[in-house]
Amino acid sequence: MRKALLILAVMTTWMASSQEQNKTIPQIAISGEGKVKVTPDIAIITLGVQNSGKEAKEVKIQNDVVIDKVLKYIKKFNIPASDYQTTQVSLNKNYDYEKKKYTYEANQTITITLKDLSKYDLLMMDVMETGINKIDGVEFKSSKIEQFETEARKKALLNAKKKAEDYLSVLPGQKLGKAILISDNSSTYYPRPVLYAKGAVMSETADVRETLAVGEIEVISNVNVSFVLE
Repeated sequence: MRKALLILAVMTTWMASSQEQNKTIPQIAISGEGKVKVTPDIAIITLGVQNSGKEAKEVKIQNDVVIDKVLKYIKKFNIPASDYQTTQVSLNKNYDYEKKKYTYEANQTITITLKDLSKYDLLMMDVMETGINKIDGVEFKSSKIEQFETEARKKALLNAKKKAEDYLSVLPGQKLGKAILISDNSSTYYPRPVLYAKGAVMSETADVRETLAVGEIEVISNVNVSFVLE
């Protein structure tokens, strides 16, 4: 008898718990967007050199000569040593099945973090003269990007809250409660410029033309928020 009563009590408790869990909570799910536009103050420039030939030593030396010139060129602009570095080095052995012989290919990449954009035009003007034969990319960034990402997130949440309040303003007897779920889907767009194209003829005394239009970094925060309805 006691065992039956105990089982009945457990089942009653379980049923009550299940009913509580299955109880629908009135809520509203809404999306919000926050957008911040930022003027970049940093350029990440990736330069590369690639040489190929019959001997591994030969192509390695060719690359080393160019890299030495590049480093000396960079130092002319008083860029701190901590702001440029070798980011990739490779030496590959390739087999030409048609000619039935091996060739070697050497690659090396240097990345420059340029924190003074006023030096960009001058830096890019003659960099190819060092022997660099690849510009793998130029990317503009902001040194305060985390600050702007925080600002965008706050704007997104405020936007979601405002939209929810707009909907509830036409529903009598209901008001917005606490947020019970927040999901984030944020992104940052970094502008990529058209690379500098050097003029056919330019004297040493000629004025340096402005060729840089950095655009704007667009920091966008998208959130989905579920609010309880009270």
